[in-house]
Amino acid sequence: MTELTTVRLRLRPFTSGDVQAVHAYASDPEVTRYMDWGPNTPAESEAFVAEAAAPADGVQPFAIEHEGHLIGAVELRVTGRTHARGEFGYTLARSAWGRGFATEAATAVLAYAFDRVGLHRVAATCDPANTASRRVLEKAGLTYEGHLKDYLRIRGEWRDRLLYAALSTRPAC
Repeated sequence: MTELTTVRLRLRPFTSGDVQAVHAYASDPEVTRYMDWGPNTPAESEAFVAEAAAPADGVQPFAIEHEGHLIGAVELRVTGRTHARGEFGYTLARSAWGRGFATEAATAVLAYAFDRVGLHRVAATCDPANTASRRVLEKAGLTYEGHLKDYLRIRGEWRDRLLYAALSTRPAC
């Protein structure tokens, strides 16, 4: 399993021992406010960790660790091998907000996607009202590409998404 490190973070595979830390942030209504999942029950957090610890082909989830504490997750998903496309998303515990951790993790996963996985294009979406996530995507080097109307149904309500993407600067093979 792949592990990435940054100046302040360790992005590592999930283990069964992560359930309590995941549930601490995944059950927080403020953390899940713009997500299409959550707030999680204990069983949902346990199921997430089990799936993340044994991911499907083309999916690379990372537990985000700071100073030995799990503070969130970031996931890279290969969506098209022929066209070298992928998507990523992230979530952080509220106690970790506003400290640059999401940008640091997103930047590391983008570099991994381009340099080690060989993707050409990586996209991410966020809720238009989530200005902090928009800033993370822009700081990580993604470019705004458009507004997706009624893109997800979240807790019975259709929600828009903003589409961001980055392209590899590596020459095509």
